[in-house]
Amino acid sequence: MVRVWKLPLCTGLAFAALCALAFTPSHAAGPFADWAAIVVAGDWHAHDGSPSEIFDNSRHDVTADLLALGFSRDNVQQFSVRPERYAADSPGSSDSQSIANALWDLSNRTSGGCLIYFSSHGSPNGVVLGDSVLSPRSLQTMLNNTCSDRPTVVIVSACFSGVFVKPLQAPNRMILTAARPDRTSFGCGATNKYPYFDECILSSWPGSSDFPGLGHSVQQCVAAREKKEHMAPPSEPQLWIGESVTKSLPAWGAGALAKGG
Repeated sequence: MVRVWKLPLCTGLAFAALCALAFTPSHAAGPFADWAAIVVAGDWHAHDGSPSEIFDNSRHDVTADLLALGFSRDNVQQFSVRPERYAADSPGSSDSQSIANALWDLSNRTSGGCLIYFSSHGSPNGVVLGDSVLSPRSLQTMLNNTCSDRPTVVIVSACFSGVFVKPLQAPNRMILTAARPDRTSFGCGATNKYPYFDECILSSWPGSSDFPGLGHSVQQCVAAREKKEHMAPPSEPQLWIGESVTKSLPAWGAGALAKGG
């Protein structure tokens, strides 16, 4: 005799809800849903010392694009030198201890990779965070204590930001900086919306499909912009890609940011 098995009927609201979950196809989370991200605006002055929104504009719009790429809002923390001015973004205060604490918390509740983005002024000693400077050695310690051997993307938009490349090098890291260790970057005037490098990041997202590709596109974009504006010597953005990170960096789908930054 052939025995026919019948599925139980879903009766009652609670049981019906369970049945709906049991028989509804699940949708996999995006590749960046479990990544931790820190986006920092480290100053609020133009290069001439006048008040400027350039770095906070970059912070806000880079964060918006990360969310569009599939980063979870709960796992992205913004920082500003004037956090009270941008209450809608809920930024923390741009100091190294607050950033380190946030990255520690985020790395403990995620298991994917890490992305750290700084937009600020810089010097041969590091990147400006308000009244202090975050050195390459300090950032290296911060990353070692949090993201450790996870795939990690570090982007530093600042003059002389190439000083971060060598100290941060590791097989699991990709490092992209706005300038060589001995060069300034451009676009930090009072009338600029973004520094040139950040503007190239935002405009290069749509035509890129992964972070290495983004890095190469940004290098080309910055070189073209500086040539057009007759800026010299060229900043020469630096890109370093660890030997193992390319295998673990997710790609994003074509058209994920079709409207650009």
